[in-house]
Amino acid sequence: MSEETGDLTFAAQSELPHPPAQVFAWHERQGAFARLSPPWEDTQMVSRQGTIHDGDITVLKVAAGPARVLWEARHFGYQAGAQFCDEQVRGPFAKWVHTHKFVASALGTRAEDHVQYRPPAGAVGRALGRASLEKSFHRMFAYRHQTLAADLARHANYTGRPLRVLVAGASGLLGSALCAFLSTGGHEVVRLVRAQSQPPADAVGTTVDWDPVAGKLDAAHLGPIDAVVNLAGENMGAGRWTDERKHRLRTSRVDLTAFLAAEIAKLNPKPAVLINASAMGFYGDTGDAEVREGDGPGQGFLSQLSQDWEAATAVAQAAGVRVVLPRTGLVLTPQEGVLGKMLTPFRAGVGGRLGNGQQWMSWIALDDLIGVFHRALVDQRYQGPINAAAPELVRNSAFTETLGQVLGRPTLFSVPAFALKLALGEMGAMAMMSTRMVPARLLELGFNFRFPTLRAALDNILGTEALPPLQRHNGEAKVVYGASPNGD
Repeated sequence: MSEETGDLTFAAQSELPHPPAQVFAWHERQGAFARLSPPWEDTQMVSRQGTIHDGDITVLKVAAGPARVLWEARHFGYQAGAQFCDEQVRGPFAKWVHTHKFVASALGTRAEDHVQYRPPAGAVGRALGRASLEKSFHRMFAYRHQTLAADLARHANYTGRPLRVLVAGASGLLGSALCAFLSTGGHEVVRLVRAQSQPPADAVGTTVDWDPVAGKLDAAHLGPIDAVVNLAGENMGAGRWTDERKHRLRTSRVDLTAFLAAEIAKLNPKPAVLINASAMGFYGDTGDAEVREGDGPGQGFLSQLSQDWEAATAVAQAAGVRVVLPRTGLVLTPQEGVLGKMLTPFRAGVGGRLGNGQQWMSWIALDDLIGVFHRALVDQRYQGPINAAAPELVRNSAFTETLGQVLGRPTLFSVPAFALKLALGEMGAMAMMSTRMVPARLLELGFNFRFPTLRAALDNILGTEALPPLQRHNGEAKVVYGASPNGD
């Protein structure tokens, strides 16, 4: 720290059981920034030129109090396998220089982050903002180091050649996260895109045009494909389920999947595996009864939609392609979905259970769902239906109580079942469904959940977990994070 300039520093490090070249290569690939961005932060990539080489530029929109401001970062100091740096060209700080180092150690690699910064508003900003900034940095770098360690561990468990993976629905939340994960692990991502679509600035890989409604796919420019992941489908929670909307929900899943499966069956050589998203709605409302992969379907629109969705893959399976059908529970992320909708009222202290709170909620952390898809790509034992849910099944009342505890808010209110049905119609009734879906196949296959408990998952994605103490001296704060977690 320089007392003359008023610069402050924040330093963080952790040990990783992988060689420096491997850890550095992960950062050098497209998708690294997306993987390292904490989900609770309101950060959006506006544009990107390159990755981490000298002169590469990334422009972000970041939260600065109630406003959002542009942050332009320029990279410099690139040393292959050892170091890269970025500095703020414009943004909220008076100064920001971040050095990333990767040093050989007895365990493998010591990953180091060193930030030299100066808060806005001069001495006043330094005096009033330092503690808050250090707390924010601590949460951010803890998440970054943990995610890096977990991703590297998952990838290290696959020793085969890099795969070329075709992804439909790549711009959605799960699709973009999965593509970033695969890219940073050294796999090649090919995204199916429609002519009118605008891919996000942080999209990875190459693109191939298709129009599933018109029955067109540019197979001539596809090239050899090792695997296909189909995540396409209109958002189930985006509006009331009118007859017209039900038709769109069906065509965007069943018809699209049937077309894609038929195209896959024509390829020569054929991909080894098709992973086609499904949903726990297959089982319908199960009350208190546990359901496993061998159990039959339930009743109602969601169950019939899921059955037909899965059946639409039959032509690919008949052509010799291994088909995996992850029946996904509620995916936990603060950015959208059930948890995204719950956060605002819960943070305001007016959150509570739905109805009597006795309905079962089968859930899974987004990063564990990515892990399930990754294992399904590389492990031939994954075949047919897979219940993609965490092993800790909870009732809505327990989910409500745990979320309130994590946020430090009361959970005294409740939403009557009739009010949900009145406001949302058939979709409101879906919110009251009880599905006690056991991940029997994942447990049998030894899948390693990063977040087997709800509290661990919420703490990670909301940045509320307990952290090691900071060491402070003058204008410097330092922290050493623990050993890397295992990955599946």
